[in-house]
Amino acid sequence: MKTKSFKLYSLGAGLLLVLIVSAYWAKRDADTKAFSIPQLLDRNERIMLGQEWDEVQRRYVSLRNQLTANTNDHKAATALAYLFIKEARITGEHGHYYPAAQAVLDHILENKTLDNEDRFNALVTKAGVQLSLHDFNAALNTGQTALALNPYNAQIYGVLVDCHVELGQYQKAVLLADQMVAIRPDLRSYSRVSYLREIFGDIDGAKKAMLMAIQAGYPGQEETAWAMHTYAEMLMRYGYNQEARMVYESILQERPNYPFAIAGLGKLAIKANDFNEAESRLKDAIDIVPEVDFYVTLANLYKKQKKTALCEKLKTEILAMLEDDTQSGHNMDLEYAHVYNELFSDTKTALQYAAKELKKRPLNIDVNRTIAMLEVEGMDLKNARLHYQAATATQSKHPDLEVIKAKI
Repeated sequence: MKTKSFKLYSLGAGLLLVLIVSAYWAKRDADTKAFSIPQLLDRNERIMLGQEWDEVQRRYVSLRNQLTANTNDHKAATALAYLFIKEARITGEHGHYYPAAQAVLDHILENKTLDNEDRFNALVTKAGVQLSLHDFNAALNTGQTALALNPYNAQIYGVLVDCHVELGQYQKAVLLADQMVAIRPDLRSYSRVSYLREIFGDIDGAKKAMLMAIQAGYPGQEETAWAMHTYAEMLMRYGYNQEARMVYESILQERPNYPFAIAGLGKLAIKANDFNEAESRLKDAIDIVPEVDFYVTLANLYKKQKKTALCEKLKTEILAMLEDDTQSGHNMDLEYAHVYNELFSDTKTALQYAAKELKKRPLNIDVNRTIAMLEVEGMDLKNARLHYQAATATQSKHPDLEVIKAKI
């Protein structure tokens, strides 16, 4: 009897163990099916940059394997989302990478038992994605939720600076930028100081702050190249064309085939009326990444040259690209406004898109400047004056404001 009881006990314990293990694997399989890990796209071979692309692929495979083993590895998931965000800017594949990052982050945030550190990291990264998608109010809400979890992190202040800038709340942005610099004076904080100084009309101060940002970065890294590109664009905007050229050439020495630098040289060639050089540069940039701005600049060049067939072809492609971005959750209303005005000479449609953007952020000086310019072209000078006043509220010295002022 004792032997029989022992056998029955053993069978029961074995069955219980099988059931527990089966339940575990069933749950893991269900989790895996519920969370499909997004793919890493191949880079254009011209921007693989050898060791950098190898490291990105190794990092992706490592994170993917960690998530395959445990879909609730929140640190790996956040790191994967951040990798996707960087690849979006490097490759121009916004329509794939931003939704991919969002899907990963939403998967993390669905877990109600997240500790504060993991929740904070996921929230601040998600706010960054929402900013990239131009969903500024949502980004602000997400960022404020993250701030309540950790008010001592520089990255969250950077996100909130960007949110308040885009929503036209510039004094709040200044206070937050000061806090960010106090916590971590680096490329990211100095670049935001630069942008705010430009907004308030301090161009020399903006240049100095951006140089500090560049010096705080590592040569050849994408973030440093982006800061240098931003600096060159500012120089070009205020007529420092030769200095801008030198910056773009420096970028290409440190990071070969950087498409924004190549396109920047194309824009400088347009200013110099060297249209053959401009076309060559812009086509070269387009060959590397599908950036809408490159297509728009080239289409404007063709329009200026009266190359109608080439311009019309690009206009069709641009609208398709804008629609693709819109379908992937990217708010492109302001981009539509510029495209319809510049390429289609359709001020009425451009104003409709700009008005949609104004409803979302009525205090933003860039939106108001765009509408003022459109209303000048549509001969609605009364409304143009109102939006000009809003666009000059920070004492901005943007060159377009002088054009508007002369016409109203």
